[in-house]
Amino acid sequence: MRRTSRIANAFAALRARGQLGIIPYLTIGYPQWESTLELVPALVRGGACAVELGIPFSDPLADGVTIQRASHVALANGVTVRFCLETAARLREQGVDVPLVFMGYFNPLLQYGLERFVHACAEVGVDGVIVPDLPPNESDELHALCRAAGRDLIFMVAPTSTDRHLREVAARASGFVYCVSLTGVTGARERLPDDLPAFLQRVRAVTALPLALGFGISRPEHVSQARELVDAVVVGSALLDRLAGEPPEGQAAAAESFIAWLRQGADAVAPVGEGS
Repeated sequence: MRRTSRIANAFAALRARGQLGIIPYLTIGYPQWESTLELVPALVRGGACAVELGIPFSDPLADGVTIQRASHVALANGVTVRFCLETAARLREQGVDVPLVFMGYFNPLLQYGLERFVHACAEVGVDGVIVPDLPPNESDELHALCRAAGRDLIFMVAPTSTDRHLREVAARASGFVYCVSLTGVTGARERLPDDLPAFLQRVRAVTALPLALGFGISRPEHVSQARELVDAVVVGSALLDRLAGEPPEGQAAAAESFIAWLRQGADAVAPVGEGS
């Protein structure tokens, strides 16, 4: 019998409290080689319900300039798939207990070996995997491996997704469905699209899984806008941009305060002000 995933438990807890979750994204090995070990606990202190950990890749086609730059720096720092797994293991040893989700492109995982990779995820405590360039109709092997290992395979859907694609995702996804807020690549934006509710209603019509909204989330106002639409938001580029402006000794505090600032949009009914 498949275990209840840490991801499912986290969303159930959010639902019981009537809260919107915030899932920050970090590229492993950025800004420095071992930054992730200090940044993840800081994000949890700030109020993150889970953390998405990016496996750097030389051609991150779904990502904008900020995450492309972070991947380039991480690769220059010598980050490998093995190092990413070791980092996750060390986070668990440090006592991090929120869900950890890898976001990685298919080629590095294939080169590492899919079975070896999924087995290692289970061993080190990685709860789910997002592979943005793997469509559901080509995911049989990875899907079967994840199910056997009790890991969640999380798919992305976008406003351009056809009804057939949505149904294919609904048939295979577990954990949550990652809803891309717009057509394009990752990156902080001033406002979210006006047609989000209609898109998210289409996704809700085919799955009972929690929905997480990503791409463009950068301000408490965005988080507040998402409160009635989804179960969580994913914040990546805005966080990485914030870290890029801090010296190494100030990055953990900046990460914690940034997530706490965004949480104002998840928790408050009244409009929120500018972050520091």
